[in-house]
Amino acid sequence: MVRGELAAEDAPVFRAPMRSRDDGVAAGAAVERALTLGVCGVGGRLERVPSSIREALAAVDARHGERLARRLERFAAAPDGAFVWTRDAEGLLWLGRLAGAWRYDPSAAAQAVDLVHVRPCAWGEAPIDASEVPAAVRATFARGGRNWQRVHDSEVSTRSAALWKECAGG
Repeated sequence: MVRGELAAEDAPVFRAPMRSRDDGVAAGAAVERALTLGVCGVGGRLERVPSSIREALAAVDARHGERLARRLERFAAAPDGAFVWTRDAEGLLWLGRLAGAWRYDPSAAAQAVDLVHVRPCAWGEAPIDASEVPAAVRATFARGGRNWQRVHDSEVSTRSAALWKECAGG
C-alpha cells in the first residue's frame, strides 16, 4: 500500500445509480457510458463549464437546487479508493473504486446522458454475481432512487474489498 492510500477494508462504500433526474434519458445509458469510459458520476447539466468544484457547486445550487449541490459535494469529497456500486440496464451490479478527482465533462455525449460531474473509476471486468453482492448494497438498490449515497453496514467495506480482489486483482 502506498503511503496515504486508503486500505480497501477501511474504504467507504457508495451506491452510484447514475440515473438522470431527466426522465428523457434512458435508464442505463449513463451507467453504460461510465463503465465504457472508466468514470463514475452524477448528473446536473450546467450552461457553462465550471472551472472548479466550488464554481460547480454554486452553479448546481442556482440551477438545480441545494439538495443536488450537497449530493455533488459529497460525491466530489469521497476519497480516492472508495468503493462504488452501480446497476446496469439489465439489473446487474458492478463494483468499482474511485481513482481521481472531480471534473466536469462538457461533451455532447455526457450531456446526452446527463453524466457530467465525473471522477475516474476503475470498474471490475464483469458484473458481480447477485448472490455475492453484500446484502446492504442489494437493499440500497431495492429501495430505488437516483441519489449518490453512502452504504452504511458493518460488513460492506470488508465484503466489497474481498470481491474487488476477486474481480479486479486487488
